[in-house]
Amino acid sequence: MIATLNLAALVVATMFAAAAAVTCNWLLLRVALQLMQPAAAKRPTVRTELVRGTAELARVFAPNR
Repeated sequence: MIATLNLAALVVATMFAAAAAVTCNWLLLRVALQLMQPAAAKRPTVRTELVRGTAELARVFAPNR
């Protein structure tokens, strides 16, 4: 009887630890993906300024001014 109770406690503790590990990994993955997002995704004006600057440089260095 005691052995069965110990086994049940071990199974419950293992399931609790596995659920905690999965939750922790999921949270860390979400944080990592949030940190990997480019800064330009929040401010689209950066991309248009880059295009404008590139076009201006192309005009300056064009062979037939």
